[in-house]
Amino acid sequence: MKNVLKLAIVALLVIGCKQKVVPADIAKLNGYWEIEKVDVADGEDKNYKVNENFDYFEIKNNQGFRKKVKPQLDGTFIVNDTYENVKVRFEKEAVFLDYSTDFAKWSEELVKLTDEELVVKNEENKKYHYKKTGAINITENGETTK
Repeated sequence: MKNVLKLAIVALLVIGCKQKVVPADIAKLNGYWEIEKVDVADGEDKNYKVNENFDYFEIKNNQGFRKKVKPQLDGTFIVNDTYENVKVRFEKEAVFLDYSTDFAKWSEELVKLTDEELVVKNEENKKYHYKKTGAINITENGETTK
């Protein structure tokens, strides 16, 4: 009985400590994000070691866009004209990113958002884990610059 009580207390602490995304957090979404892994519902997770593309978000007043950008070794990015409109929607206890293009509309739930980590879940229950990143800039001697 004591073990059950201890387990219940730990479970409540874990549930109570779950990070909730609030409107003030949305500004953290702005910038470059590199995908690290995808959690798939059937358990076959996919880890990304190297990424050719980053996601760039620019959100203001809960509206903006997301673009795919390709980092270059000199600190620049290759960018095309393709983008997705994004609207942030708060619904009950959840936050959603509603995307739209001329061809499609879809939503992802914003599961976690910190200064360094982004997790979104799509309608297929796949969780996409991103880390905040920036430009890659390698000097002539092969050292990474800041």
